[in-house]
Parts: sequence; structure tokens; C-alpha cells
Amino acid sequence: MKVLLFWSSGKDSAWTLYKLRRKGYPVAALLTTTTPDHRVPFHEVEVGWVRAQAVAASLPLWEVPLPPFCSNAVYEQIVGGVLIQARQQGFTHVAFGDLYLEDIRRYREQLVEKYGLVPLFPIWTGSPLSSGRLARTMLRFGLRAVVTWADPQYFPAFSPGQPFDQAWLQRLPDGVDPCGERGEFHTFCYAGPMFYQSLKLPLKDGSEGASWMGTSHCCRPLL
Repeated sequence: MKVLLFWSSGKDSAWTLYKLRRKGYPVAALLTTTTPDHRVPFHEVEVGWVRAQAVAASLPLWEVPLPPFCSNAVYEQIVGGVLIQARQQGFTHVAFGDLYLEDIRRYREQLVEKYGLVPLFPIWTGSPLSSGRLARTMLRFGLRAVVTWADPQYFPAFSPGQPFDQAWLQRLPDGVDPCGERGEFHTFCYAGPMFYQSLKLPLKDGSEGASWMGTSHCCRPLL
């Protein structure tokens, strides 16, 4: 067995890595896609930070650049080529950090199985009712993250870099999943049991993670 983990840089990917290792799965590489401006789609995290995560996890990072306005068909063609290479390199399984969206799970299963690989969903809960408990468990086990993007429909005054913590969970608007599983918000994980060392985020105002996104282009990640 050899596992390739799809890596978004957020808390769910990080927790997936932790669970895989706890269960003895041999994770051999992380895979992340990047936009033309060298950021992770949706999470808006500069790829330099993702490389620092890979170093902290002691794993190679496969960076897959996507073109502007990438369609599903183009995405599948590009990722499919990577999965072919993974199979050729002895990978047998591909893991994802999804929680309960059945349509997303089916899409990933079909994509991976098309290339003879086995999909894994180590933190699958199957129900949105479990999201709050899962979020609190992550925090209790030492996962630390900042929120990098939030839907203005729910967070009109949002500024990147707010800590993903108990206070964040307590003030979530009605209808927002505590893990942001429906895309209400996205995170960047910088510490936790999945890493051998924590990332130090550059700060300005003394509050943890408050201003790092605004300085990501001029500051190098510190380990």
C-alpha cells in the first residue's frame, strides 16, 4: 500500500493526514493544485506556505498547476495525468478529507477508480450533525489553523487570518457548518499532531494568526 493525499492546506486535509498515520497507512506524498497566481484554489493560500507544511509533515509535495478559469473537463484531464504517474510510481490509494457530501465523494471515487486507484475517506462522518464534534476534537488534539477565506454572505466583515478556535465556532452564523464543509469558509493549518514541527506565522498586532495572509508575499514561512 502507498497513499497519495489530496492536500488543500486546511484543517480537514491536515486531520486526514493525522488519522491516516494513526491507522498505519503509509502516506508517501501530498498533492495540491495551484492557480496561475501560485495559490491554492478556494483557500487563497500562497504555495510557499503549503511547501512549508510539507516540510513540517516530512512529505514530498506534488504541485499541480491549473490554468485560468479551469473547467471540470480540463481539471480531470490534468489530475488524471498525475494519477497515471502515481500509479506508475507504485501508489495504490488516494485519500481525501471530505466529511459528508455524497455527490463530492462519488465524483472523487469515479475519478480515482478510473485509473485503478482506491479512494480513501479517513475522516468521513456521513452527517452534518457530526461537524461540531469533529471541529472540537481537532482543537482538543492540538490542531491550530487560521481562516483564510469566508463567504461574504455569512461573513460580510471578514478579514483573513482569524484563528480557527472555540471562539470562532461559537460565533458562527446560523446555517454555517462548523467545519465549513459546504464551502462557507476555508482554513490553513500551521500546527498539530500531523506535523513534526509547527509553522511560525508572521504577526503584526500580537493576536495569533491575525495578519499573516496580508504579508504572505513578502515573508517566508518559518519552521
